[in-house]
Amino acid sequence: MRVVAGRLGGRVLHAPPGAALRPTSDRVREAIFSILGDTVVGARVLDLYAGTGAMAIEAQSRGAGEAVCVELDPVALRALERNVTGLGLAATTRIVRARALDFCRRIPEDETRFNVVFCDPPYRDDPAPILDVIIASDWWDRVWVLEHAARQALPELPVEAETRRWGDTAATFFWRT
Repeated sequence: MRVVAGRLGGRVLHAPPGAALRPTSDRVREAIFSILGDTVVGARVLDLYAGTGAMAIEAQSRGAGEAVCVELDPVALRALERNVTGLGLAATTRIVRARALDFCRRIPEDETRFNVVFCDPPYRDDPAPILDVIIASDWWDRVWVLEHAARQALPELPVEAETRRWGDTAATFFWRT
């Protein structure tokens, strides 16, 4: 696994061995960021279920200003910390050990808005609770990207969304203007 493009393009990302973590593949990350284009430039990014931090790191490599990575799993946290430190992103990346849903429900009103939100929950989890929280929230203002299994049907949503599929992976984009 590597950073696909930008100032850190080609740099290796560390991921713990085993099937417990499912990092977004280079191919899917490249496609997602092609769709996002310049949306990430200067953005404040939130990476929920961050795992290795690949999405937040890719965003920073492509010009995002800062990132907050939320992860609970201790093995994933070690990989995330290693990646952030090893790539020199510690000054612009805050790592939060928490459940993603809990973090979203506790964002203080005075927290600076997030411009881009990446959300990659375990495919076995029901996405409805996180969908409800994020769609109803006003703390993000450009785009929210939900990664999920391509075969997984999302519940009926009260907002417009665009879904793209790559093999067994899908990403649904929620845009705000």
